[in-house]
Amino acid sequence: MMSMTGKRARVSATGAMIMAAAVAGGAAQAQQVVVQGNSRVDAETVRSYVTGVSPEEGRRNLIASGMFSDVRVAQSGGRTVVTVRENNTINRVVFEGNKKVEKGTLESVVEARSRGAFNPAVVNSDIERIREIYRRSGRGLAKVTYRVVDLPNGSVDIVYTIDEGDKTGIKRIQFVGNEAYSEGRLRDLMTSTEMNLLSFIKTSDVYDPDRIAADLDLVRRYYLKNGYADFRIVSADARFDEGQGGWIITVTVDEGRQYRVGAVAIDSRVGGVDGGTLRGEIRTGVGDVYNAEDVEKTLTGVTTEVARRGYPFAQVRPTGERDRATGTVSLGFIVEDGPRVYIERVNIRGNTRTRDYVVRRELDFAEGDAYNRVLTDRAERRLNGLGFFKKVRFSNEPGSAPDRVIVNIDVEDQPTGSFSVAGGYSTADGIIGEVSVSESNFLGRGQYVRVAGSAGQYTRGIDFSFTEPYFLGYRLAAGFDVFNKYSDLTRYSRYVTDVVGGQLRLGLPITEEFGVTLRYSIYNTDLKIPNTLRRPYNDCSFPLAGYTAINAAGQAIYPNCAYDGEASIALKDSVGSTLTSLAGVTLAYSTLDNLAQPRNGFYGELKPEFAGIGGDSKFFRVTTEARYYKEIWEDVVGFVRFQAGHVQPTEGNTLRITDQFFLGPSLVRGFAPNGIGPRDVGSGDARSNALGGTTYVGGTLEVQFPIWGLPRDLGLKGAVFADAGTLFGYKGRRAFDVNGDGIINGFSPVAGCNFNAFTVGVEPECVNVRDKPTLRSSVGASILWNSPLGPIRFDYAYALTKDEGVFNGLGRVGKDQTQAFRFSGGSRF
Repeated sequence: MMSMTGKRARVSATGAMIMAAAVAGGAAQAQQVVVQGNSRVDAETVRSYVTGVSPEEGRRNLIASGMFSDVRVAQSGGRTVVTVRENNTINRVVFEGNKKVEKGTLESVVEARSRGAFNPAVVNSDIERIREIYRRSGRGLAKVTYRVVDLPNGSVDIVYTIDEGDKTGIKRIQFVGNEAYSEGRLRDLMTSTEMNLLSFIKTSDVYDPDRIAADLDLVRRYYLKNGYADFRIVSADARFDEGQGGWIITVTVDEGRQYRVGAVAIDSRVGGVDGGTLRGEIRTGVGDVYNAEDVEKTLTGVTTEVARRGYPFAQVRPTGERDRATGTVSLGFIVEDGPRVYIERVNIRGNTRTRDYVVRRELDFAEGDAYNRVLTDRAERRLNGLGFFKKVRFSNEPGSAPDRVIVNIDVEDQPTGSFSVAGGYSTADGIIGEVSVSESNFLGRGQYVRVAGSAGQYTRGIDFSFTEPYFLGYRLAAGFDVFNKYSDLTRYSRYVTDVVGGQLRLGLPITEEFGVTLRYSIYNTDLKIPNTLRRPYNDCSFPLAGYTAINAAGQAIYPNCAYDGEASIALKDSVGSTLTSLAGVTLAYSTLDNLAQPRNGFYGELKPEFAGIGGDSKFFRVTTEARYYKEIWEDVVGFVRFQAGHVQPTEGNTLRITDQFFLGPSLVRGFAPNGIGPRDVGSGDARSNALGGTTYVGGTLEVQFPIWGLPRDLGLKGAVFADAGTLFGYKGRRAFDVNGDGIINGFSPVAGCNFNAFTVGVEPECVNVRDKPTLRSSVGASILWNSPLGPIRFDYAYALTKDEGVFNGLGRVGKDQTQAFRFSGGSRF
């Protein structure tokens, strides 16, 4: 009887023999695969595709590898014979005809690569990918073909030939199901536009699916902001119509009805927090149109306030009960304890340029803080509003423990710099051009930098600006400006100025609507009076040889020298440099729905300033402006503006001319620059010798409306307006000892130069001031064009009331200077 040990040995030996036979059989099977026709691809590589599978499956595998243009697999005499025809190797990939799309962009999408195998199927797929690139860049009719250039070494060149064709953007954006708002209004909300006469210079009409998706979110938020709580976008179809040569975007919406707020309540279920004390954070009231943005602001405000009171895990949950019969929605905000979940980690992904801390500083939370959905939603809105990213998406994933969560922030950087060349014309500055370079995310740090230079007929300058939006790690916008500007004002006054200076700024946002900006400025104003044969504005003091009539003593004969445009004595006294050191603050409040083109809302600012921290100027100045917008009908916007200002000397009783207000069409249209206010009527050139004033007040009523019959996205609007205002209160010097004899000719200590209300003096050492608080008013019409080249405005105004001046025996002097037509505009290309 065999022992157990012997049996085990026999079994082990048998197993070893079986394994050896299997290995030998496998080797024999591998040796039975014969490969023919290969020259570059190793035979073992071919065998790996057919071993262990059926002949047909092996053939399919080899074709799918892309290495062969033809494969045959056959059984012959117990052998598997694989006959292949190898694809040529690609030597290089060439693009011809691409002018609108860079070579690098095309290379990034094609799969055919140098030193790869040529595969017609891959190349045909590349053609479709190239066409898609052109469709997305607004060339939907681009044609792409390819040809193969055989080379002597068995390799080939692949040449893609591109006929880019004409631009094919968005031909039409149409809405279906909208009743509350017109199709034109909804298109105005979108950044995507239709093709029109300006398509040759704009890119907003290029079809971009991501931009369309963002636009539809703007439409959705607009409806929710205006009371349509049931609104939804049913579908959004983008179809390329080759017949029309562009994309047709069809958006189907379901508006629902508009709701108003029926009731508002806060229910605090957190011990120690009385709901009544939180009502100050509510942004909406009974009877208001339901506004989803106000609900979001309320959620944020209540959440922040409860956390400040020591309940970081408390959550605020909104509720809304719609009553479709009455069209009201009852809002509730429930404050309750939330799960004690902490943020374990915040991952920021996808930012190739923007630095992590730029993203993190927009967050109201950090690792280790309590997780709160309201705060993450607000952070997502903030990041989207920066303009640094093409897209921002927040997501969560479980952490290392049940009470831990990981917050993922996925972003995609987008270009934030711009180089622009601007050109335009205005009645104040003439033809002017500007070159500027700006970057809103400088070096990925979130800083704003701009440098610009301008030159024109009557002005030139250069300025540099820098802003750090998070100064010292706080939400404080700190920055500085450095500037130099030369202005030729001789068409309206008799002087030129060259201003060089700088400014420091610190902005403190108090609330979302209210902010405070602290400012310190220091600048030097160099004032000169031209005195040439073409502009003899100072030849009474400095006679021009061969031009100015002089007496035996070589002095100019007065008043003859004054009739060709002599500058006022007060202006001559201001010649030279004046250093101004000024500190001020700006208090600004805004509820405007759109900063660039507001339809509804209020904007107000108050700017007190003090000059005298060193320097030559000594004054206190305060200015204010308030604007209110209200949409009367769809796209018809009413606009009311009030503005006022006062400047008061802090040392002595007089001000330098350069420290007073000089106004014209910026206060009342229909008047020339420096066209209203106190004037020197004894200078011989009372038309141009404005002296400035210390007090102004003005108001505007304006109605803006679309120009019917024209495409809305051309950006043309009309307006009618009425302006009224006044400038008065000259506080400059009135008497000057020009000849140095200690006597002021024609000056009375009591009456000054004004001997009576009707007499105009011509004494050369005395400033005879016409200073009346006459109300100036005008009515007019405007054309406004928000063109892709920049904002352009044409104003035509008719002065209704003005200061007619006084009669001096030869004619009226000291009257206001009118200017009926005013044009301003700029361009970027």
